[in-house]
Amino acid sequence: MFREMRRKGQQITTQECMEILLRAKTGVLGVYGDDGYPYTVPLNFVYTPPEEAGKGLGTIGFHCATTGHKIDGIRRNEKVSFTVVDRDEIMPKERTTKYCSVIAFGRARFLEGEETLRRAANTLGAKYSAGYEELYMAETEDTICRGTLCCVEITIDHMTGKIGKELMKERRQ
Repeated sequence: MFREMRRKGQQITTQECMEILLRAKTGVLGVYGDDGYPYTVPLNFVYTPPEEAGKGLGTIGFHCATTGHKIDGIRRNEKVSFTVVDRDEIMPKERTTKYCSVIAFGRARFLEGEETLRRAANTLGAKYSAGYEELYMAETEDTICRGTLCCVEITIDHMTGKIGKELMKERRQ
């Protein structure tokens, strides 16, 4: 169903992919956009490993407004991709890059119910606004009351990660 990585020698393990998803701050969501054009958008997210999520290879969660391009894309087709670049160091003299990245494929769904929305939004708040619990929790309550909070969960069906050759050399040393 999913393609094998062409450069298998540069593939990282599933465990390494999970570690990258846990520490990354920004990812790029890809959805089926208008008129069949792919639509990608960077966003903040939370990764939940499979042992906590209880499904797939874990889940990726984010929150957003209740309307917009990405929401329309998810409604059109639940299948999405999500990419994270963990390292991106240009080596101009060598004409290459030290990089490590992960791409996940999964199915997105809109979370429902006040308690589920609250938990999802506050989990994201805890990742990005530690020490400001009162602020992000108040914002969560406000958006729930106004009906403007949308939380999305992606169940990961498949993921691969890749490391650049220069970074592979560095790891071996």
